Amino acid sequence: MNRKVFLYIATSLDGYIAKPNDDLSFLSIVEQEGEDYGYAEFIKSVDTVIVGRKTYDKVISMGFGFPHANKDTYIITRSPRPDIGSVKFYSGNLKELINQLKAEKGKNIFCDGGAEIVNELLEDDLIDEFIISIIPIFVGNGIKLFKDGRPEQKLELISTKQFDKGLVQLHYKRADKK
Repeated sequence: MNRKVFLYIATSLDGYIAKPNDDLSFLSIVEQEGEDYGYAEFIKSVDTVIVGRKTYDKVISMGFGFPHANKDTYIITRSPRPDIGSVKFYSGNLKELINQLKAEKGKNIFCDGGAEIVNELLEDDLIDEFIISIIPIFVGNGIKLFKDGRPEQKLELISTKQFDKGLVQLHYKRADKK
């Protein structure tokens, strides 16, 4: 199996993954008991997680524990820290890490954010598939998922799903990747 890098993320309709001050409260408008929007099935297909240090710190600050502690996880950081079990703090070259991981045997690789990591991966053409959940809200300000200045990348639609609470999930792959 060729490992792929997946971006699986939620964004407002106007393209924000968080409101100012890392406020994620808008995500709750689509919460529905018994509905995980395909996450449980998706997470079974990955054994490695890439996440930015700010996103990691935000998740930890929420008091739930780190949800990917059972996977090989790389926290991308500028400041080295000691590893915590399968959670590794990585301060090297992200492109080299991704290429190394893709060369190894295993399941897929999940990019869990944040925006800085997503955009660095896009600049280096390292994301193979995108599963983007659109939350039906304009938040107007905050952290944009996609920054300007990255190379053009053509995508091919794999599927769309719509859900009762108005969330629409788009699944694309790079048009030139097989």
